[in-house]
Amino acid sequence: MRTGGVLNILGKLLIVLSLTLLTPIPFSLYFNDGMVPMFLLCAACGATLGGAMVALFLPEQELGYRDGFAVVVLSWALFAFIGALPYYFCGEMPSFIDCYFESMSGFTTTGSTILTQVEVLPQSVLFWRAMTHWMGGMGIIVLSLAVLPLLGIGGMQLFQAEMPGPTKDRLAPRIQDTARILWSAYFLFTIVETLLLMLGGMTFFDAVCHSFATLATGGFSTHSASINHFQSVYIESVLIVFMFLAGVNFTLHYHGLRGRFAAYWQNEEFRLYVILSLSSVLILMAANWYYQTYANLGENLRTALFNVYTVMTTTGFGTADFDQWPAVCKVLLVSLMFVGGCAGSTGGGIKVVRFLLFFKYARLQLRSLIHPRAVGVIKMGHVKVPQEVMISILGFFALYLGFFLLASLVVTGLGVDLVTGTTAVVATLNNIGPGLHLVGPAQNFGHLPPLAKMMLSFCMLAGRLELYTVAVLLTPDFWHMARKPVWRWTLRSTQPKAAA
Repeated sequence: MRTGGVLNILGKLLIVLSLTLLTPIPFSLYFNDGMVPMFLLCAACGATLGGAMVALFLPEQELGYRDGFAVVVLSWALFAFIGALPYYFCGEMPSFIDCYFESMSGFTTTGSTILTQVEVLPQSVLFWRAMTHWMGGMGIIVLSLAVLPLLGIGGMQLFQAEMPGPTKDRLAPRIQDTARILWSAYFLFTIVETLLLMLGGMTFFDAVCHSFATLATGGFSTHSASINHFQSVYIESVLIVFMFLAGVNFTLHYHGLRGRFAAYWQNEEFRLYVILSLSSVLILMAANWYYQTYANLGENLRTALFNVYTVMTTTGFGTADFDQWPAVCKVLLVSLMFVGGCAGSTGGGIKVVRFLLFFKYARLQLRSLIHPRAVGVIKMGHVKVPQEVMISILGFFALYLGFFLLASLVVTGLGVDLVTGTTAVVATLNNIGPGLHLVGPAQNFGHLPPLAKMMLSFCMLAGRLELYTVAVLLTPDFWHMARKPVWRWTLRSTQPKAAA
């Protein structure tokens, strides 16, 4: 690993983040919440740290995959630290660990919160809270690749280390163009959703914040009652549509915006995503009707649709406390937390395509037992899946199980009960937000021990970066190959002096 080059890029990314810390200032001035000096101070802290790293360490001419892994993981950890400063300075959170948890939950689009009453935060801080979702949804590294050509060197390494899914597809020959295309579609959907929510009676402030949270599949709301605060079928319907879109591969949206709508249904992962989500809606409706949770058909349909898509896309908005539903409903929703959205979407979870290929692989193994001499291949659509992709998927499931068991042991070992502890890990590792029991939709994570919050913050990061990126940095071999950073003054001191 080229340590100096990694630190130099981290400094540049921190400067970009510092500029985004200025975006809540107009809201602070409008609402007169007194947070302008605080945001200026936070931006100055990030810019000073970033500027110092750029000034001290020389950039590298070329980056490798090791460097990409290091930049992505360390940048997200640093972003959460700097992003926690507004929460800390506003004085509404009891400890910096809580601030860091809230910040990491925002950037990783998890949506878990330590707050009992969201409204205690100043409006500008609520906007920053939603803004962290929006930046983290498509990825801060991808955003930087879209607007900063200076990160073009090693861009593919950063792109592959951050983007979710077993494969990463370029939409253009240059990685910067791919990043711009993805962010353009993301930005367009955000504008359209904001306008539609305002038509439903939301204020501009609420509409922007909820659009940020929806498209990023984050789930932070500006109200403690979440979407239930608005009591609007229209608003819920708009959110269902955009949660569904956010859970779809943005590559398909790019083709759709260019008029190639057939690309959606031709995609096997998309078809399974639709079938699985609609089947889950029908099962929830049947279970809630059988146990008489909802007597009214319209309310039953509305609640089932919203909660299936808020859970499966890992958004985490709330309109009902599903922790009070029948056990079969809770089992189904927790199962959907594991599945998540499509690869290349802003949703978390293991991803639909991994489950699809995993079950195709299992079916192939069963066929080989019946027909030992038959030669079988695994295909997605009409394309053969490379063997290295299948190996990567099988390894991902093994790694996921290891992360889940280790984190569950740590959290429950700190005195948290089994249901709360394990579903807290499920909720954070899959970036979903709420779990069950004491971390259910009507509860929060504020009562958990500080060490449990740090463990869950690590789960958020690992889940957002698809496990492999984080796991690589935990191996001794990764750091064994790290080079010492080259300081700028060291280079100048080694240059030969000019002849007199």
